[in-house]
Amino acid sequence: MTLTEDRAADQVTGLLLAAGGGRRLGGRPKALLEHRGRPLVEHAVGVLRAAGCARVHVVLGAAADTVRERARLDGCVLVSNPEWELGMGTSLRAGLGSLAGTGARAALVLLVDQPGIGPRAVARVLAGYEDESSLVCAAYDGVRGHPVLFGSAHWAGVAATATGDRGARVYLKEHEEVITRVECGDVARPFDIDTPEDLEHLE
Repeated sequence: MTLTEDRAADQVTGLLLAAGGGRRLGGRPKALLEHRGRPLVEHAVGVLRAAGCARVHVVLGAAADTVRERARLDGCVLVSNPEWELGMGTSLRAGLGSLAGTGARAALVLLVDQPGIGPRAVARVLAGYEDESSLVCAAYDGVRGHPVLFGSAHWAGVAATATGDRGARVYLKEHEEVITRVECGDVARPFDIDTPEDLEHLE
């Protein structure tokens, strides 16, 4: 591991948003969908760790108690979001809030329902970290996507604009000129597991 990689691993915390209730999936919580024999939330935590995130915070909402029982999330900080039904923005705010006082200088945000994004794409975004002012997004054929790395200088602004299911969309649109895009289209597929038809992507 290079000095830069070591610094990123020490200063960047992986933030997994896994609170969704799967409304369009008939109310099946996304964290509990099975992928490669284990809950999807467990798979996503493994992706963050394999990419170099030594510390991982996981935001839970729908069926949180069941997720805690079924998924192996040892070593993760589990963050409860009682407002998860109000949209992903609440999970992003809860997750960023959980990082206060931890010494983290950036959060690398991954969504639980994108299993086509693996460690190589996440590692590329992590490698874009420089300091608390960093703002780095994966791109797919030039189009901005996930994961996203937010330096701590951006957290208050993101939290202030994260409402409903828009997450950080408004903040990112307002700060397009300072975003570092990292092309990941050659190593990842950014599909979402949103509808019953999407379940075919799970293994």
